[in-house]
Amino acid sequence: MRVDNQKVIRKIWFCLFLPFLLNVAVVNAQDVLRGQVKIELEPVYGGYVDEKYPLDTETAYRRALQEAAMFFSAQIYGWSFHYDIGEKARNIKEEFELEPLGEIRWGDPGLYVTHAAFENHVLSAWMDYRPTDAQRRRLEMWKMGNIRTAQATGYGPLGGPVEISDWLTIKKKTLEDSARAAVRALLQGSEKNRPKEATGLISLQNFPNYYMDSGRWAAQARFKVEIKEIVPFAAY
Repeated sequence: MRVDNQKVIRKIWFCLFLPFLLNVAVVNAQDVLRGQVKIELEPVYGGYVDEKYPLDTETAYRRALQEAAMFFSAQIYGWSFHYDIGEKARNIKEEFELEPLGEIRWGDPGLYVTHAAFENHVLSAWMDYRPTDAQRRRLEMWKMGNIRTAQATGYGPLGGPVEISDWLTIKKKTLEDSARAAVRALLQGSEKNRPKEATGLISLQNFPNYYMDSGRWAAQARFKVEIKEIVPFAAY
């Protein structure tokens, strides 16, 4: 469905300064997902040299909504994964594949900015999302079965290469690397012998923390993980 960007931007300002804030107060906290995103208004060192900076207010809010939609999608729907752990001694490459199980668009009527502030060339925005009944059922699924939690840090480039030079895609790739590291840490903690591969489900528990580390983006995040199958090297 085509999203009307101007309507979305008007809704942002409406949410920030009109009675929506009062409505949120009467909603059961368990019915609302909440998280904070931070959008850089000035160019990140080494990246985005072709984009126009500093970002204007409208663009900054739009990015905040897009980033929040990505995180809420990862919380509610998550991904299925296939992980070839890899081993240098056997010349087996490490490969981690994620398949999204659903998506929230940034124009979704359940997604709102509830508080925002500009400080030191950064927009800090608190975001709320009101799940539908179907989405609440999906959230409940992440509490069932053999679900374990794991925290890890993933890394990604500040800018290019060209194929992942979009700002949101770069943050997404960094988060996905954090998911890979979380699954790897779980397997290392539970398996005496390194398996060849593993499959399962993984979701984001809460919004990640992004920061720059040695010229790279780093994302520290906590996940819920369900390992469905582990294939040992003995099977080969």
